[in-house]
Amino acid sequence: MSARYWGIDLGGTKIEGVILDETARPLLRHRIATGQEHGYAHILMQIRGLVETMTEKSGLDRPQMIGIGTPGRADGSDGVISNSNTLCLNGMLLKRDLQEVLGMEVLIENDDNCFVLAESMLGAGRDKMAQSGTTAFGIIMGTGVGGGIVCSGRLLRGFHGIAGEWGHNPVPGEGTACYCGRRGCVETVISGPALERHYTALSGRKASLQEIVSASGRDEAARKTIDRLVLNFGVALGAVINMLDPDLVIIGGGVGNIRQLYTPEARRAIAANVFNHSFVIPLLPPLLGDSAGVFGAALLAGPPLHER
Repeated sequence: MSARYWGIDLGGTKIEGVILDETARPLLRHRIATGQEHGYAHILMQIRGLVETMTEKSGLDRPQMIGIGTPGRADGSDGVISNSNTLCLNGMLLKRDLQEVLGMEVLIENDDNCFVLAESMLGAGRDKMAQSGTTAFGIIMGTGVGGGIVCSGRLLRGFHGIAGEWGHNPVPGEGTACYCGRRGCVETVISGPALERHYTALSGRKASLQEIVSASGRDEAARKTIDRLVLNFGVALGAVINMLDPDLVIIGGGVGNIRQLYTPEARRAIAANVFNHSFVIPLLPPLLGDSAGVFGAALLAGPPLHER
């Protein structure tokens, strides 16, 4: 029998499961509601029920291992969750508890890393990542700013498990307080809420990010907000390029949809902060949509595609 890789994307409103074959083609996908308002124990039972449903619908044996993508960080051998916007997960031993509930080995990664793994191997970076030794830096720019690194088909986690977390690097000259306890983090400058706050400070009016982007051609405050985004995106990403110098950069999240981030002006803003004063790395939008998280979770459970 061909190898199958099972993954689950644990989101705030939905839990999605997928089974991939050895070529990463989806054999089965199924979604259920998270029901986080019912608490932590309910989420564990939802995941168990999802695995049972996937087993029944696929006609396959239950796997020995499953990948789980979740918001926040999973630290230590028991997978203690922190910084999750699904609040009932914080402080819980999610990996340990899921292994007991499911009766199988569980691999947990944050949803940013799952996004990067899937997009680099199956989506926007698929052609370039087919070359051994290729490195991708993937970023999520939305409510928060996060990221991850994939090298030769494998996630680079780092000693502390924070590799790629560029959202908490400092932006020179910025001093807005961040939830992490520091000031002037990238996340406080170029996340969606940060852009909305800046627009309000300039105009005295509240507007959604989508409204700001739409108005940037006729509203001076909106234009200045987007110009500031492009400038500080260059500052923040330039620092990453100087340290990592990846072969490609994949941009995801709501802020990542703003077209100005893919313009020559944005590339010049990045180049101005790169040591050699040039920037020729591809900036790629994602291709997998909301499938990236669950595909990445499944890829956790198998070797890189070029080794299969």
